[in-house]
Amino acid sequence: MAKRMEAPNGLQTLKADLKQKSPGRLYFFHGEETFLLHHYLGQLRKLLLDSLTESFNFHRLNQETFDMRVFADAVENLPMMAEHTLVQVDDIDLFKLSEGDRTKMIDVLTDIPDYCTVVFTFITTPWKPDKRLKKLWEAIEKNGTIVEFAKQDQRDLAAWVTRHFAAREKRISTDLCLYLIDITGGTMTALSGEIDKICAYSGAVEIKKSDIDAVTEPVLDAVVFQMTDMLSAGRYGDALGKLQQLLKMQQEPLAILGAVGSHFRRIGAARTLLDHGKTAYDLQKLCGIPDYPARKTMDAARRFSPAFCKRAAELVLETDYRMKTSFDDNERLMEMLLLTLSQEARNG
Repeated sequence: MAKRMEAPNGLQTLKADLKQKSPGRLYFFHGEETFLLHHYLGQLRKLLLDSLTESFNFHRLNQETFDMRVFADAVENLPMMAEHTLVQVDDIDLFKLSEGDRTKMIDVLTDIPDYCTVVFTFITTPWKPDKRLKKLWEAIEKNGTIVEFAKQDQRDLAAWVTRHFAAREKRISTDLCLYLIDITGGTMTALSGEIDKICAYSGAVEIKKSDIDAVTEPVLDAVVFQMTDMLSAGRYGDALGKLQQLLKMQQEPLAILGAVGSHFRRIGAARTLLDHGKTAYDLQKLCGIPDYPARKTMDAARRFSPAFCKRAAELVLETDYRMKTSFDDNERLMEMLLLTLSQEARNG
């Protein structure tokens, strides 16, 4: 088969292949943005298969059904009443195959018929190439296109959210787009479902923040941010309510503590930057976060003193130690941490 080098941007290569209606023989799909991964899988299926013969020409294997001989046969099978076949293999770590199966896999990957396209997807199994297995890695690198579906940048994601609301005859402001992206974790998969819920809930054309808050379940980091804002305002009872919300969502106290610690470290960094005349842009570069959360963090840092930021970090470390070494109830330790942080915040 023709040699295909790994492109600097596999997604661009995939898009070009689809646009030219000339798909490659071998792809490896991975990345955090599973919405895009499934979208492009659908585009490949649409291009290569038709509804009448799909059941004959589409072969899908997973961890329960994968067998090296079955896979090899699927690749070799001639298309029935069509020009192409598509073989999809889900969550199989090629680098953990037995030595014999790796040898057979190399043979298959280096000689995929022109009528067949093979796609390996990595969703529940991480894509972690072991380049020490040189022959297998070379077969992958030389014959396939590795496509990473990374989280989209904030600007592109906001435009995408706006278009999806517009398709449902709804309008949403840029600030609310950024807010929705922030509280959902910023993946298209999460956003798609939340947009559907918000549109179903809202009876108005213009989306309001109250519509979003009424039906959207925020991710851990977003709730922790809200909790921190409440602590800075001296609203310990409200902050405790947010903690109870997280616990009802089956979040582990240690995971909540980790998010609290990470958040206060960012606030501490923001406080230091503010004291040196820096801006949210500098925090973006330092912490690798988008503009909206960077601006929010800088605003939060203005309400805390450097002494509080240092004390907050110490309290988080102390609580982490107690959770891991004492027999005290972890939920109670989190409640005590919030109470202490609230008192420290009032003291400046």
